[in-house]
Amino acid sequence: MNIMDILVAKKLRILADAAKYDASCSSSGSKGRKAGEGAIGSTTGSGICHSYTPDGRCISLLKILLTNYCLFDCAYCINRRSSNVQRARFTVEEVVSLTLGFYKRNYIEGLFLSSGIIKTPDHTMEELVRVARSLRRDHGFAGYIHLKTIPEASPWLIEQAGLWADRLSINVELPTVLGLKALAPEKDGGTIAAAMGQMNERMIEAKEEKRRFAPAGQSTQMIVGADAATDEMVLNTSASLYGNFRLRRVYYSAFSPIPEASSVLPVKAPPLRRENRLYQADWLLRYYGFSAPEIASSGEGGMLDLDIDPKLAWALKNRDRFPVDVNTGERELLLRVPGLGARAVDKIIVARRHTALGLDDIRRLSPGLKRARPFLITRDHSPARLTDRLDLRERLAPPPTQLGLFE
Repeated sequence: MNIMDILVAKKLRILADAAKYDASCSSSGSKGRKAGEGAIGSTTGSGICHSYTPDGRCISLLKILLTNYCLFDCAYCINRRSSNVQRARFTVEEVVSLTLGFYKRNYIEGLFLSSGIIKTPDHTMEELVRVARSLRRDHGFAGYIHLKTIPEASPWLIEQAGLWADRLSINVELPTVLGLKALAPEKDGGTIAAAMGQMNERMIEAKEEKRRFAPAGQSTQMIVGADAATDEMVLNTSASLYGNFRLRRVYYSAFSPIPEASSVLPVKAPPLRRENRLYQADWLLRYYGFSAPEIASSGEGGMLDLDIDPKLAWALKNRDRFPVDVNTGERELLLRVPGLGARAVDKIIVARRHTALGLDDIRRLSPGLKRARPFLITRDHSPARLTDRLDLRERLAPPPTQLGLFE
C-alpha cells in the first residue's frame, strides 16, 4: 500500500465514523444489483452500512462525509466547529474513486454522502454535486446515490443535485423551532422548510413532465431527546412534513451524548425504546390512518407508552370501539385492531366477499391473531367483552426486552 492509499484509508476511517450519527440512510426506490460470476458479495467494513428497501431487501451503501470540518456550531453535533475531534477532508476525486472501487467489487450498491459546511454552503453543495455528476456522467455509475443537501445553499445547486441523485434529504434537526434556536442558532427553520418545499415542487414537476429528478424522493431526520420536545410535538412535526412536502420518510435518531458536550444538552441519552416507539407511531401516521393527536393520546403527558406499541396502547384506551366484526367492519376500523397489519386487512376484505371468516381464516391471513382476538368478532368467535378484562394489557404486552414492530 503506497502513501496515498494510506492517507485515503485514514480519511475513510475518520469520515465513515463521523457519518454514523446520520440515521437517514435508506434506499427505497433503488434497484438491486446481482453479483457477477466470481464477484464478492456485500460485506461490512469502513464506511459500509446496511439499509433496507420497502420490500425488505437489505442493501449496502458507502456512507461517508465529504468532510467533518464545519462552520456551524450546533450543540448536539460531534462535528461542530468547537468540537475537539480529528478532522479530515476527501477530495471529489477520492470519493468517486472509493465509490467505484467498492461498487465494482460488489461491496456496495450505492453511496450515501453528507458533509460538514466548509467555506460556504454553496461551495460545499457544489462539491457534493460534483461527486454525483462525475459518477453518473463520467463513469456511467448505475448505483444508488443519496445526497444530504444543504438548505442554505442556492436553489440552483439543490436542483442540480436532484438531476444526479436518487434521493435528496435535508435534516430538520430538531422537532421544534424553539429547540432549533436553542441548540443550533445558526440554522433557520424557515430556510429548511423553503428548501424542502422547493425540492417537493421540482419532484412534482419532474413527474408531470416525465423526467428524472430525485426519483426516490426526499427524507429528513430529527434528533430525539436533545431538547424538551415531547413525542406529541415530534409526531405533529412529522405529520406536517408528510403533509406539506410529501416526504418518503422521517427518521428518528435518539440523542447520543458526545464528548465535551455543551452544558445545555442532557447528560444521558433517552431510552432507545423511545426511538423505536416513534418509528412505530410514524408507521401509524403513514399507513394506518391515525392522526398525531390520536397516537399521542395513547400515552401520558404527550409521551408514548414505552412498554407497549402505540397501536395496542390506543386500542386499550379506546376499548369502546371494539370488538369489530371482520366480516362487516370498515377497513379504517380493522386497521386499528392490534395484530392486524395493512396487508392482512386487505386480504380479509377480499376473502370475506366469498365466505364468512372464522378464527382459523384469520390465523392463516395474519400472524398476529393472539393480539387481535380480544378485539375481533368472527363467524365462530364473539368475545364476551374481553376488552373489559383488567389484565388484558399484561396478557397482550410482549416481555419488556422485546422491541419488535407491531403488525
